[in-house]
Amino acid sequence: MAQLDDGGPVNPLSPHAGRGGEPLYDVVVVGGGPAGATAATDLARAGHTVLLLDKPGRIKPCGGAIPPRLIRDFAIPDSLLVAKIRAARMVAPSGKAVDMPVGEGFVGMVDREQFDPWLRARAEQAGAELREAAYEKITRSDEGSARIHFSTGAGESLARHTVRARLVIGADGACSPVGRAEVPGHAKMRQVFAYHEILRVPEAGAPGADSVDAARCDVYYQGRHSPDFYSWIFPHGDRLSIGTGSAKKGFSLRSSIRALRVATNLDGAETIRREGAPLPLKPLKRWDNGRDVLLAGDAAGVVAPASGEGIYYAMLGGRLSAEAAVAFLKTGDAKALAGARKAFMKLHGRVFWILGMMQWVWYRSDGLRERFVSICRDKDVQQLTWDSYMNKELVRAKPAAHARIFFKDLAHLFRWVSP
Repeated sequence: MAQLDDGGPVNPLSPHAGRGGEPLYDVVVVGGGPAGATAATDLARAGHTVLLLDKPGRIKPCGGAIPPRLIRDFAIPDSLLVAKIRAARMVAPSGKAVDMPVGEGFVGMVDREQFDPWLRARAEQAGAELREAAYEKITRSDEGSARIHFSTGAGESLARHTVRARLVIGADGACSPVGRAEVPGHAKMRQVFAYHEILRVPEAGAPGADSVDAARCDVYYQGRHSPDFYSWIFPHGDRLSIGTGSAKKGFSLRSSIRALRVATNLDGAETIRREGAPLPLKPLKRWDNGRDVLLAGDAAGVVAPASGEGIYYAMLGGRLSAEAAVAFLKTGDAKALAGARKAFMKLHGRVFWILGMMQWVWYRSDGLRERFVSICRDKDVQQLTWDSYMNKELVRAKPAAHARIFFKDLAHLFRWVSP
């Protein structure tokens, strides 16, 4: 995969003068989360005029885990890490817990309240123009170029604006208005809903303090807290994220978290904020409209099944979208836009398929979840899991270990061994 220039800050690039006084940008990016901010940064560094639109006042619910691969590839400073994780604890329906130590290295934790604004500021420093705005729609001008309509302010200060762009990148979430209007099949995207609460970590000796380890993520595979996914407690320094997710209609995520807080003695902890949002279940079959719109991040469906991991894949998707955009802007050939999805699936399509199968097999009942957590005791499973997660690559160098894991999985699935 080609890497775009990672140069230092430049002066903001000015859009071209369009017809009727409308500014003309090379690219308008809708959505300033990890995918959109990354695409805007890379495109501005490549010398293109970029407008980044981000709707203020929204923080996405997210456990906040980022692997070393992300920290390296996207130059994330240590100052943004609110915790460094050295182990994960998997909790079965019975309450039995299995610890999975990371070994060498760590998993970084970020809080999206600080992380996303930093990414947007980096895009602005690279030369992108950042506007706090609400996207409204895309229309086409007489000559066929995209006209992007958005508003700023509210109430009496509400103002509506229109700009033109050679390309629009929709990085505006799982329910992407850009995607639903422009990309065939987007409206049928399958989703899971995620909800979490950010709490203040109780002081030492207070109720719930022993439920939180500053260097450990706790993952609860318990049907009472999520019938088809999992729940979590992730440390964020002096804060923590406690959350869950489910695609089952009628399942109360808020009630689930209330119950988990009671079960972990965190019901008395201070609640700082609450957030919920839909997450996609699999990558879309198409990320572009074959003309002048390309999707990235959740809008393209790139959240990993089983784990729900999204930040790394969103930022990678943003970078690949930027690379496809550079090719499109250079040649004018809309077929270049399909390169983003093609490159992503070549890198991670197999991983997503495996994770999807794992979720389908093991998350269906508490009996299967109990056996899944039991498998996590296995040292081969632990090592290959962390190797793949930390480096974002399937580990192929240990065929004997893969074979052992395959037969152990079968043994647990068909109950040839006790959990």
